[in-house]
Amino acid sequence: MPAPMACAPADPTRFLPTTLAECQARGWDQVDTVFVTGDAYVDHPSFAMALLGRVLEAEGFRVAILAQPPWQDATAFRQFGRPRLCFAVSAGNMDSMINHYTANKKRRNDDAYSPGGRIGQRPDRATAVYAQRCREAFPGVPVVAGGVEASLRRIAHFDYWSETVRPSILVSSKADLVGFGMGERVLVEICRRLAAGRTIADCRDLRGVAYLLGQKEPLPAHAWHDAACDNQTVELPGFEQVQADKVAFATATRLLHQETNPRNGRRLVQRHGERLLVVNPPALALDERELDRVYDLPYTRQPHPRYTEPIPAHTMIADSVTTMRGCFGGCTFCSITMHQGRAIQSRSEASILKEVRGMAADPDWKGHVSDVGGPTANMYRMRCSRPEIEARCRRLSCIHPTVCKLLGADHGPTVDLLAQVRQVPGVKSVRVASGIRMDLARLDDDYLEQMARHHVGGQLKVAPEHCSDKVLGLMKKPAAATFDEFAAKFQAASARAGKEQYLIPYFIASHPGSGVHEMIELAVFLKARGYRPRQVQDFIPAPMDVATCMYWTGLDPMTMLPVETVKKLKDREVQRALMQFWKPENWLAVRQALLDAGRPDLIGSGHHCLIPRNPPRAAQDGSRTLRRGSSRREG
Repeated sequence: MPAPMACAPADPTRFLPTTLAECQARGWDQVDTVFVTGDAYVDHPSFAMALLGRVLEAEGFRVAILAQPPWQDATAFRQFGRPRLCFAVSAGNMDSMINHYTANKKRRNDDAYSPGGRIGQRPDRATAVYAQRCREAFPGVPVVAGGVEASLRRIAHFDYWSETVRPSILVSSKADLVGFGMGERVLVEICRRLAAGRTIADCRDLRGVAYLLGQKEPLPAHAWHDAACDNQTVELPGFEQVQADKVAFATATRLLHQETNPRNGRRLVQRHGERLLVVNPPALALDERELDRVYDLPYTRQPHPRYTEPIPAHTMIADSVTTMRGCFGGCTFCSITMHQGRAIQSRSEASILKEVRGMAADPDWKGHVSDVGGPTANMYRMRCSRPEIEARCRRLSCIHPTVCKLLGADHGPTVDLLAQVRQVPGVKSVRVASGIRMDLARLDDDYLEQMARHHVGGQLKVAPEHCSDKVLGLMKKPAAATFDEFAAKFQAASARAGKEQYLIPYFIASHPGSGVHEMIELAVFLKARGYRPRQVQDFIPAPMDVATCMYWTGLDPMTMLPVETVKKLKDREVQRALMQFWKPENWLAVRQALLDAGRPDLIGSGHHCLIPRNPPRAAQDGSRTLRRGSSRREG
């Protein structure tokens, strides 16, 4: 059993209340909002329930946290009494299905967001289950769903775990509204309006919300842009249509992704039977002052004292500092842009340094900042240099296929910030563990020099993802040559710093476009550079991603050209084996793949070969039969 968590504060009043007794200790006779979450309550700004709960608290609302409640009936959802304003429901920091299942659809053995890493603390499709229990507990109380799971399921979407197209999460959850994207503005404004006596239907004009119209309700007339912008409504192919027709599904995916810029994004509608789903334009990004206010709130940065076991996700990020949110990379397999947005939103240096000084003031702190970054560590303060063009831009990536000439890609603010963090009294080391964009970092020698000298603890994470330019193009990742250029520069900078440091590159198996030939190409790439990945990332088709559309439809939704996809479990296992070709237990699978692909030249004792001609002991028993049937092809 894990050891009890050290240094947990004894006074629960420093936290948002999690029980009726804690509410009563504050003198509350009623709660305004009950925040239901699938994660354990950690009062750290990296956890959504803490961040949004503190934001509501700062606005004067009484917020209670209902963390990982028993969901088999509505009993736990009644414990705070009837909320005055609403329930706010989230599956947690992850989609519950990705949290529960591997890429091979096997149940995971742990849950990083639960005490002791225990599984079974939340249901599958947690947002819908929680929302329904809220309805049962107090009929008539508005239910607002949000978080990553709700954001990525706001329209009809492909669900990998059932291999079906499912309707908007509004249908399955029966929530009144979905707040998609980062929820600070949306949730605060909803609570303000409800507190002023307005109804949940009066919140339908807000940016960043989706809702279902009743059968006889007309589409409201709203305008979110000034007269110079287009306020049209874009109709997506309906649920029944995208369910039956993969071309329609790909069309809906393209239209959705073209409307993600809050400055010009248009309202979307999609028929679901006799009802109309309405998705308003995304919420505007927070400016520096607003973001500072969110992160300057009085977080304890610790799990609630009710927990006696460590919460793995907190252990990992406890000493990290978030500097920004958003990503303009536009990787087709990544959901960050669909949730946090494409525009980079950065905190001020003063706010970040205040947080670091607060960490250093803790007498139990060891002096090591584990990470300074965000979704990508080296996009701090990077924005379009022409705001008037940014307001019209519909490009999905600012750096693919090339870095946009209007992108302000200066690493100077990041270098200056890291230097200031190093100088805070009590700070012994400052690491960057978020991972960095190589195509940006390779353009700034000073940034690489500072990283190698001060901020790499022996290993630096990077994500080339593949080496096939065909696959990389479908991923919207830089060409393979970028990795080699970056690696050479990093090793040179490490040598100048007098340090032996290594890159930890991440690669994905079974991504759309990646067949056996592409994975053999990747295996040869790894062998030539001496990389042996200990863990393999399998592509998981997350709802609404462009790559997920490729997986389901066999089409690139941006070009409507066909894309080869790998779906069978045995084929996915072969791709995993090729990425770890040196493992004895993979010898049989790798050998068969090489023979089937016409690459027997990679079997043998040559320096370029992936596997030896004779099976290692771990593979010998099973190899005898295979050798008799295929030796002629190998000769």
